[in-house]
Amino acid sequence: MSARQVTLAEVAKQAGVSLATASRVLNGSTRQVSEDLSERVLRTAEELGYVPNASAQALARNSSSLVGLVVHDITDPYFSCIAAGVTKVAEAAGLSVVLGTTGRRPEREAELLSTLRAHRARAVVLAGSRTTDRAAQSRLAAEIDAFTEQGGRVACVSQAKLGTDTVVPGNRAGGRALARALAELGHKKFAVLGGPSELVVARDRLAGFKAGLADAGIAPPAVINGAFTRDGGYAAAMELLASKSRSTCVFAVTDVMAMGAMAALRERGVRIPEDISIAGFDDIPTLRDTVPALSTVRLPLEEMGEIAAGLVLDAGGDEARTVRVAGEVVLRASTAHN
Repeated sequence: MSARQVTLAEVAKQAGVSLATASRVLNGSTRQVSEDLSERVLRTAEELGYVPNASAQALARNSSSLVGLVVHDITDPYFSCIAAGVTKVAEAAGLSVVLGTTGRRPEREAELLSTLRAHRARAVVLAGSRTTDRAAQSRLAAEIDAFTEQGGRVACVSQAKLGTDTVVPGNRAGGRALARALAELGHKKFAVLGGPSELVVARDRLAGFKAGLADAGIAPPAVINGAFTRDGGYAAAMELLASKSRSTCVFAVTDVMAMGAMAALRERGVRIPEDISIAGFDDIPTLRDTVPALSTVRLPLEEMGEIAAGLVLDAGGDEARTVRVAGEVVLRASTAHN
Protein backbone atom coordinates (compact mmCIF):
# COMPACT_ATOMS: atom_id res chain seq x y z
CA MET A 1 0.00 0.00 0.00
CA SER A 2 1.36 3.41 -0.94
CA ALA A 3 1.90 6.10 1.71
CA ARG A 4 -0.73 8.84 2.03
CA GLN A 5 0.24 12.05 0.26
CA VAL A 6 0.61 15.11 2.49
CA THR A 7 -1.60 18.01 1.39
CA LEU A 8 -0.72 21.67 1.12
CA ALA A 9 -3.43 22.45 3.68
CA GLU A 10 -1.68 20.20 6.24
CA VAL A 11 1.62 21.98 5.64
CA ALA A 12 -0.07 25.37 6.12
CA LYS A 13 -1.77 24.23 9.36
CA GLN A 14 1.40 22.73 10.81
CA ALA A 15 3.42 25.85 9.89
CA GLY A 16 0.77 28.16 11.32
CA VAL A 17 0.26 30.12 8.08
CA SER A 18 -2.59 30.63 5.67
CA LEU A 19 -3.11 28.26 2.75
CA ALA A 20 -2.39 31.15 0.39
CA THR A 21 0.97 31.85 2.06
CA ALA A 22 1.99 28.19 1.91
CA SER A 23 1.06 28.09 -1.76
CA ARG A 24 3.09 31.21 -2.54
CA VAL A 25 6.16 29.66 -0.95
CA LEU A 26 5.89 26.12 -2.31
CA ASN A 27 4.40 26.80 -5.73
CA GLY A 28 6.74 29.62 -6.69
CA SER A 29 4.32 32.54 -6.90
CA THR A 30 5.81 35.89 -7.85
CA ARG A 31 4.16 37.46 -4.75
CA GLN A 32 6.67 37.95 -1.95
CA VAL A 33 6.59 36.21 1.42
CA SER A 34 8.78 37.26 4.36
CA GLU A 35 11.97 35.30 4.89
CA ASP A 36 10.88 33.99 8.31
CA LEU A 37 7.56 32.68 7.02
CA SER A 38 9.18 31.20 3.94
CA GLU A 39 11.75 29.31 6.00
CA ARG A 40 9.02 28.04 8.35
CA VAL A 41 6.91 26.72 5.49
CA LEU A 42 9.85 25.08 3.73
CA ARG A 43 11.04 23.43 6.96
CA THR A 44 7.56 22.12 7.72
CA ALA A 45 7.11 20.79 4.17
CA GLU A 46 10.39 18.89 4.44
CA GLU A 47 9.48 17.44 7.83
CA LEU A 48 6.10 16.25 6.57
CA GLY A 49 7.47 14.93 3.28
CA TYR A 50 5.30 17.21 1.16
CA VAL A 51 5.66 16.85 -2.63
CA PRO A 52 4.65 20.00 -4.56
CA ASN A 53 1.98 19.70 -7.24
CA ALA A 54 3.45 20.54 -10.65
CA SER A 55 0.12 21.80 -12.00
CA ALA A 56 -0.35 24.09 -9.03
CA GLN A 57 3.18 25.44 -9.48
CA ALA A 58 2.48 26.17 -13.12
CA LEU A 59 -0.71 28.04 -12.23
CA ALA A 60 1.06 30.09 -9.58
CA ARG A 61 3.92 31.04 -11.90
CA ASN A 62 1.76 31.17 -15.04
CA SER A 63 4.38 28.87 -16.59
CA SER A 64 6.06 25.56 -15.85
CA SER A 65 9.51 24.08 -16.19
CA LEU A 66 8.38 22.23 -19.32
CA VAL A 67 9.63 22.79 -22.85
CA GLY A 68 7.52 21.15 -25.54
CA LEU A 69 9.12 19.58 -28.59
CA VAL A 70 6.84 18.63 -31.47
CA VAL A 71 8.29 16.57 -34.35
CA HIS A 72 6.82 14.64 -37.25
CA ASP A 73 8.53 11.29 -36.55
CA ILE A 74 11.01 10.67 -33.74
CA THR A 75 12.21 7.44 -35.41
CA ASP A 76 13.58 9.55 -38.28
CA PRO A 77 17.22 10.42 -37.43
CA TYR A 78 16.65 13.94 -38.80
CA PHE A 79 14.25 14.66 -35.94
CA SER A 80 16.08 12.68 -33.27
CA CYS A 81 19.22 14.73 -33.93
CA ILE A 82 17.27 17.98 -33.65
CA ALA A 83 15.67 16.63 -30.45
CA ALA A 84 19.12 15.96 -29.00
CA GLY A 85 20.06 19.61 -29.53
CA VAL A 86 16.84 20.94 -28.01
CA THR A 87 17.16 18.64 -24.99
CA LYS A 88 20.79 19.62 -24.41
CA VAL A 89 19.96 23.33 -24.16
CA ALA A 90 16.76 22.87 -22.17
CA GLU A 91 18.33 20.58 -19.58
CA ALA A 92 21.27 22.96 -19.18
CA ALA A 93 18.68 25.60 -18.26
CA GLY A 94 17.13 23.29 -15.65
CA LEU A 95 14.05 22.54 -17.75
CA SER A 96 12.40 19.30 -18.85
CA VAL A 97 11.47 18.43 -22.43
CA VAL A 98 8.10 16.90 -23.28
CA LEU A 99 7.92 15.21 -26.69
CA GLY A 100 4.95 15.03 -29.03
CA THR A 101 4.85 13.42 -32.48
CA THR A 102 2.45 14.29 -35.27
CA GLY A 103 2.75 11.23 -37.50
CA ARG A 104 3.10 13.85 -40.27
CA ARG A 105 -0.51 14.95 -39.80
CA PRO A 106 -0.63 18.77 -40.04
CA GLU A 107 -3.66 19.13 -37.77
CA ARG A 108 -1.85 17.26 -34.99
CA GLU A 109 0.64 20.11 -34.52
CA ALA A 110 -2.12 22.50 -33.44
CA GLU A 111 -3.63 19.85 -31.15
CA LEU A 112 -0.32 19.23 -29.39
CA LEU A 113 0.41 22.94 -29.04
CA SER A 114 -3.03 23.43 -27.48
CA THR A 115 -2.29 20.66 -24.97
CA LEU A 116 1.07 22.20 -24.09
CA ARG A 117 -0.62 25.58 -23.63
CA ALA A 118 -3.11 24.00 -21.21
CA HIS A 119 -0.17 22.68 -19.19
CA ARG A 120 1.43 26.15 -19.30
CA ALA A 121 4.62 24.95 -20.97
CA ARG A 122 7.23 27.67 -20.89
CA ALA A 123 8.22 27.24 -24.53
CA VAL A 124 7.72 24.99 -27.55
CA VAL A 125 9.92 24.01 -30.49
CA LEU A 126 8.08 22.84 -33.62
CA ALA A 127 10.41 20.82 -35.85
CA GLY A 128 9.12 19.83 -39.25
CA SER A 129 8.24 21.10 -42.69
CA ARG A 130 5.36 23.45 -43.30
CA THR A 131 2.58 22.05 -45.46
CA THR A 132 0.58 23.38 -48.38
CA ASP A 133 -2.61 22.78 -46.34
CA ARG A 134 -3.58 26.40 -45.68
CA ALA A 135 -6.38 25.56 -43.24
CA ALA A 136 -4.01 23.51 -41.07
CA GLN A 137 -1.41 26.28 -41.13
CA SER A 138 -4.04 28.85 -40.18
CA ARG A 139 -5.12 26.76 -37.17
CA LEU A 140 -1.51 26.33 -36.10
CA ALA A 141 -0.83 30.08 -36.42
CA ALA A 142 -3.86 30.77 -34.21
CA GLU A 143 -2.59 28.33 -31.59
CA ILE A 144 0.83 29.98 -31.66
CA ASP A 145 -0.82 33.37 -31.06
CA ALA A 146 -2.78 31.96 -28.11
CA PHE A 147 0.35 30.34 -26.67
CA THR A 148 2.40 33.53 -26.88
CA GLU A 149 -0.43 35.64 -25.45
CA GLN A 150 -0.30 33.37 -22.39
CA GLY A 151 3.38 34.24 -22.00
CA GLY A 152 5.03 31.31 -23.76
CA ARG A 153 7.38 31.35 -26.73
CA VAL A 154 7.45 29.24 -29.88
CA ALA A 155 10.32 28.56 -32.30
CA CYS A 156 10.24 26.48 -35.47
CA VAL A 157 12.78 24.44 -37.38
CA SER A 158 11.24 24.75 -40.82
CA GLN A 159 10.32 27.42 -43.32
CA ALA A 160 9.63 30.90 -41.93
CA LYS A 161 5.88 30.94 -42.56
CA LEU A 162 4.31 31.23 -39.10
CA GLY A 163 5.50 34.65 -37.91
CA THR A 164 7.58 33.24 -35.07
CA ASP A 165 11.27 32.60 -34.36
CA THR A 166 12.52 30.14 -36.97
CA VAL A 167 15.63 28.15 -37.83
CA VAL A 168 15.53 27.77 -41.61
CA PRO A 169 17.56 24.93 -43.18
CA GLY A 170 19.16 25.71 -46.54
CA ASN A 171 17.00 23.25 -48.46
CA ARG A 172 16.71 25.03 -51.80
CA ALA A 173 20.32 26.23 -51.86
CA GLY A 174 21.57 22.80 -50.78
CA GLY A 175 19.63 21.05 -53.52
CA ARG A 176 21.00 23.45 -56.10
CA ALA A 177 24.59 23.02 -54.96
CA LEU A 178 24.24 19.22 -54.97
CA ALA A 179 22.90 19.18 -58.53
CA ARG A 180 25.81 21.30 -59.72
CA ALA A 181 28.32 19.03 -57.97
CA LEU A 182 26.80 15.88 -59.47
CA ALA A 183 26.75 17.45 -62.93
CA GLU A 184 30.44 18.26 -62.55
CA LEU A 185 31.07 14.54 -62.01
CA GLY A 186 29.79 13.97 -65.54
CA HIS A 187 26.20 12.83 -64.93
CA LYS A 188 23.72 13.94 -67.58
CA LYS A 189 20.46 12.12 -66.81
CA PHE A 190 18.88 12.37 -63.38
CA ALA A 191 15.88 11.11 -61.45
CA VAL A 192 14.54 12.45 -58.17
CA LEU A 193 12.71 10.58 -55.42
CA GLY A 194 10.78 13.65 -54.41
CA GLY A 195 8.90 12.98 -51.18
CA PRO A 196 5.31 14.10 -50.48
CA SER A 197 4.38 16.99 -52.78
CA GLU A 198 2.39 18.76 -50.02
CA LEU A 199 5.49 19.27 -47.84
CA VAL A 200 7.34 22.50 -48.48
CA VAL A 201 10.72 20.94 -47.66
CA ALA A 202 10.25 18.38 -50.44
CA ARG A 203 9.25 21.10 -52.89
CA ASP A 204 12.19 23.33 -51.91
CA ARG A 205 14.80 20.59 -52.27
CA LEU A 206 13.36 19.50 -55.62
CA ALA A 207 13.16 23.10 -56.88
CA GLY A 208 16.75 23.74 -55.85
CA PHE A 209 17.93 20.56 -57.55
CA LYS A 210 16.13 21.44 -60.78
CA ALA A 211 17.68 24.92 -60.69
CA GLY A 212 21.15 23.41 -60.26
CA LEU A 213 20.64 21.14 -63.25
CA ALA A 214 19.45 24.11 -65.30
CA ASP A 215 22.60 25.98 -64.29
CA ALA A 216 24.59 23.11 -65.79
CA GLY A 217 22.48 23.00 -68.96
CA ILE A 218 20.95 19.63 -68.07
CA ALA A 219 17.32 18.67 -68.75
CA PRO A 220 14.89 18.45 -65.80
CA PRO A 221 14.90 15.12 -63.94
CA ALA A 222 12.23 12.45 -63.84
CA VAL A 223 10.39 12.81 -60.50
CA ILE A 224 8.75 10.06 -58.47
CA ASN A 225 7.03 11.06 -55.22
CA GLY A 226 6.97 8.87 -52.14
CA ALA A 227 6.72 8.93 -48.37
CA PHE A 228 9.51 10.55 -46.30
CA THR A 229 10.53 7.12 -44.97
CA ARG A 230 12.84 4.23 -45.75
CA ASP A 231 9.91 2.30 -47.20
CA GLY A 232 8.86 5.35 -49.23
CA GLY A 233 12.31 5.48 -50.80
CA TYR A 234 12.25 1.74 -51.45
CA ALA A 235 8.86 1.92 -53.20
CA ALA A 236 9.86 4.98 -55.25
CA ALA A 237 13.07 3.27 -56.39
CA MET A 238 11.10 0.20 -57.45
CA GLU A 239 8.79 2.43 -59.45
CA LEU A 240 11.81 4.08 -61.06
CA LEU A 241 13.25 0.70 -62.06
CA ALA A 242 9.90 -0.35 -63.52
CA SER A 243 9.86 2.79 -65.66
CA LYS A 244 13.04 1.65 -67.46
CA SER A 245 14.61 5.03 -66.69
CA ARG A 246 18.00 5.67 -68.26
CA SER A 247 19.07 7.93 -65.40
CA THR A 248 22.67 7.57 -64.28
CA CYS A 249 22.12 9.36 -60.95
CA VAL A 250 19.22 9.39 -58.46
CA PHE A 251 18.67 12.13 -55.88
CA ALA A 252 16.48 11.20 -52.91
CA VAL A 253 15.34 14.32 -51.04
CA THR A 254 16.14 12.73 -47.66
CA ASP A 255 18.86 10.33 -46.59
CA VAL A 256 16.25 7.99 -45.12
CA MET A 257 14.56 7.71 -48.52
CA ALA A 258 17.97 7.22 -50.12
CA MET A 259 18.74 4.28 -47.82
CA GLY A 260 15.46 2.62 -48.80
CA ALA A 261 16.23 3.25 -52.46
CA MET A 262 19.67 1.67 -52.09
CA ALA A 263 18.07 -1.44 -50.59
CA ALA A 264 15.68 -1.68 -53.55
CA LEU A 265 18.48 -1.28 -56.09
CA ARG A 266 20.63 -3.92 -54.42
CA GLU A 267 17.66 -6.30 -54.29
CA ARG A 268 17.27 -5.98 -58.07
CA GLY A 269 20.96 -6.53 -58.69
CA VAL A 270 21.70 -2.90 -59.56
CA ARG A 271 25.22 -1.94 -58.52
CA ILE A 272 25.91 1.38 -56.79
CA PRO A 273 27.65 3.38 -58.21
CA GLU A 274 28.72 1.17 -61.14
CA ASP A 275 25.22 0.95 -62.65
CA ILE A 276 23.60 3.96 -61.04
CA SER A 277 24.68 6.64 -58.56
CA ILE A 278 22.56 7.88 -55.66
CA ALA A 279 22.62 10.89 -53.33
CA GLY A 280 20.55 12.06 -50.36
CA PHE A 281 20.08 15.08 -48.13
CA ASP A 282 20.66 15.73 -44.38
CA ASP A 283 23.78 13.65 -43.52
CA ILE A 284 22.11 11.72 -40.72
CA PRO A 285 24.47 9.85 -38.31
CA THR A 286 23.42 6.39 -39.53
CA LEU A 287 25.15 7.10 -42.86
CA ARG A 288 28.40 6.12 -41.16
CA ASP A 289 27.29 2.48 -41.54
CA THR A 290 26.00 2.77 -45.13
CA VAL A 291 27.91 0.96 -47.89
CA PRO A 292 28.76 2.46 -50.28
CA ALA A 293 29.06 5.75 -48.41
CA LEU A 294 26.21 8.06 -49.43
CA SER A 295 26.77 11.45 -51.04
CA THR A 296 24.51 14.02 -49.41
CA VAL A 297 23.98 17.59 -48.26
CA ARG A 298 25.11 17.97 -44.66
CA LEU A 299 22.91 19.97 -42.30
CA PRO A 300 24.14 20.58 -38.71
CA LEU A 301 21.03 18.91 -37.28
CA GLU A 302 21.88 18.88 -33.57
CA GLU A 303 23.12 22.46 -33.80
CA MET A 304 19.82 23.45 -35.43
CA GLY A 305 18.01 22.05 -32.38
CA GLU A 306 20.34 23.97 -30.07
CA ILE A 307 19.73 27.21 -31.96
CA ALA A 308 15.95 26.72 -31.85
CA ALA A 309 16.02 26.03 -28.12
CA GLY A 310 18.22 29.07 -27.59
CA LEU A 311 15.75 31.26 -29.47
CA VAL A 312 12.75 29.94 -27.60
CA LEU A 313 14.35 30.33 -24.16
CA ASP A 314 15.69 33.81 -24.87
CA ALA A 315 13.08 36.44 -24.09
CA GLY A 316 14.21 38.53 -27.05
CA GLY A 317 11.83 41.15 -28.41
CA ASP A 318 8.49 41.13 -30.14
CA GLU A 319 9.95 40.75 -33.63
CA ALA A 320 10.28 37.23 -35.02
CA ARG A 321 13.87 36.19 -35.54
CA THR A 322 15.10 34.03 -38.43
CA VAL A 323 18.35 32.05 -38.39
CA ARG A 324 19.32 30.53 -41.74
CA VAL A 325 21.52 27.43 -41.70
CA ALA A 326 23.46 26.50 -44.83
CA GLY A 327 23.94 22.97 -46.09
CA GLU A 328 27.29 21.56 -47.26
CA VAL A 329 27.62 19.15 -50.19
CA VAL A 330 29.48 15.98 -49.22
CA LEU A 331 30.45 13.72 -52.15
CA ARG A 332 31.11 10.10 -51.27
CA ALA A 333 31.45 6.74 -53.03
CA SER A 334 27.77 6.38 -53.98
CA THR A 335 28.02 8.98 -56.77
CA ALA A 336 31.21 8.04 -58.53
CA HIS A 337 30.47 8.56 -62.24
CA ASN A 338 29.87 5.32 -64.12
